[in-house]
Amino acid sequence: MKAIVLNLLAWIMLPIMDGFAKYLSTTIPVLQITWSRYFFTVVIALPIMLIFFRKNFKWTEQPKLQLIRGLLLFSANILFFYSISIISLAKALTLAFIAPLIVTILSPVFLNEKVGIRRWAAVIVGFIGSLIVLRPGFVEINLAGIAALGTGVLYGFYLIVTKKLHKSDHPLLTLLLTGVVGAIIGSLIVSFIWVEPTIKEWCMMFAIGFFASIGHLFLILSLKYADASKLAPFGYFEIITNIVIGYYFFSHFPDNWTFLGLFIIISSGIYIFRRETFKRSN
Repeated sequence: MKAIVLNLLAWIMLPIMDGFAKYLSTTIPVLQITWSRYFFTVVIALPIMLIFFRKNFKWTEQPKLQLIRGLLLFSANILFFYSISIISLAKALTLAFIAPLIVTILSPVFLNEKVGIRRWAAVIVGFIGSLIVLRPGFVEINLAGIAALGTGVLYGFYLIVTKKLHKSDHPLLTLLLTGVVGAIIGSLIVSFIWVEPTIKEWCMMFAIGFFASIGHLFLILSLKYADASKLAPFGYFEIITNIVIGYYFFSHFPDNWTFLGLFIIISSGIYIFRRETFKRSN
């Protein structure tokens, strides 16, 4: 029960981060918002590591993979923050939910896993769900929708790399190093587009890093009490928090097509998860 509570708390915290990012996108450049997410993550996560988890504070055994993971998540965040600056939080997240489908496509190549016909069928159905959300030919496809799909693709690669790192590095070290990679890259480019924030905007930029750090910390702690495979379906709870924030603060509510596409994408993702769990248990 403790694992489920911690996991659900994570999926409450992370959409709050997205809400602040969407609000700031009207006055602050997306790259600057992304920089704040990583810079303040390091500011918050480093003291936590030094005070409470010092024994895990050691250099990574896989520096190249950590760098790739950081680059993937940094790029995915840029695309997602750009997408939510234009379209609703719910629509952007729905399209980004193709990530588990991307993992299934990539797993034979990068993880040497066999994917059967049923899981391939689920992947195809999931992509049909994303097409229902986009509705090409019926509504104009904009860059924001493509960016949200791109987020899911990059996040799929990110999950593949994370699986490879799981056996070598402590998750908290991975969290910190991902923040460091993003903070360094962001700091190199943010000066070219910098807009001086107000005190209120500084507080919101800090809040983005804070909720990112706390959300991921809850995820890591939840894995102490249950396997990732058992907690994976709870990740879809994020859409509920996302819809509430979008409706309450931005007056956005998903249309029926988005709900239909969301249902199809989530159903295919859960089916893939159950098939993978079944194959591991046999």
